[in-house]
Amino acid sequence: MRIIFFNHKGGVSKTTSTFHIGWMLAERGSRVLLVDADPQCNLTSLVMQDDFVNYYTNPQTRENNIKDGVSSAFESKPTPIEHITCYQAPRNGNLFLLPGHPNLTELEPSLSFAQSAPNAFSTMQNLPGAFNALIEKTSVQYNIDYILIDLNPGLSAINQNLFCISDLFILPTNPDPFSLMAIKTLASVLPRWYRVASEWKVAFANSSYPFPDANPKLGGIIVQRYNIRNGRPASPFQNSMDEIFEEVNTVLKPSLVVSNMTYDQAIYQGSGMDDNLCLGQIPDFQSLQQQSQYHGIPVFALTDQEIGKVGIVLAQMIEKREEFLNLFTGIVEKIEYIKNNA
Repeated sequence: MRIIFFNHKGGVSKTTSTFHIGWMLAERGSRVLLVDADPQCNLTSLVMQDDFVNYYTNPQTRENNIKDGVSSAFESKPTPIEHITCYQAPRNGNLFLLPGHPNLTELEPSLSFAQSAPNAFSTMQNLPGAFNALIEKTSVQYNIDYILIDLNPGLSAINQNLFCISDLFILPTNPDPFSLMAIKTLASVLPRWYRVASEWKVAFANSSYPFPDANPKLGGIIVQRYNIRNGRPASPFQNSMDEIFEEVNTVLKPSLVVSNMTYDQAIYQGSGMDDNLCLGQIPDFQSLQQQSQYHGIPVFALTDQEIGKVGIVLAQMIEKREEFLNLFTGIVEKIEYIKNNA
């Protein structure tokens, strides 16, 4: 299953969600491939930690990334796209990374033209299916169960392409007015992307890398980065959450239903989701965030020693760690249910 984390608004913890959910899926026995399609390469840096700089300077590894992986198509080389050698997370044997590249956006103009004018140049017909070919061949090589794709903010051609080759998309949000506006935009943009992708399946059917017959469906939303007061979201955040849920129910969901971009209601209910299609509500990590980034592991995987505190402060942070473990377990169980029953 290909899962994409997308919101064209920045700062909604897409990378954090991708990393934490991917790690937990891997811990539960699935083989997981993380795909970093954000030129900022934050996901790659988070997974690699101290290996990051050496990876991109070492001749043996520097071409094992998403940009070089599709270069044969974008540079019209005679060699076909092949799988890359993935980076394996040091502390999670089931977690693999298809690294990002800071110059990935260099491919935008060519891909945008190929997708908007599919019959213009025969030499460009291999471009729209190139990312799909790379991801598919790499996932087969590593016997992958889940592919999690992290995108950068924006409505770019690469984001459109990767969104349209996914099976399930997750919408990360923050309880703020900007996420509310983003939902309204996505309610019109995503169905349009899917309609256009249906045309690509026909237009590029005879290319070396055909565009796949994918049908991205909403897996749910995640609300995160808010503060807790008296065991529940502080009042301003709760009000914003309620507005987000209303927007999902009255604007986003109806638009996606018409376009066949949602699952049957019974699937959502069976997974344990409510009518708001909320996968989970994740409060701010606070001081656990720094330790998570420093050690390159999710907050729920930190050992007591890695938390780096003593006494009552340590006890409080252990309690928080267990709360996040339960929250992400709930999210992952919903995703697993959808995969196994949809």
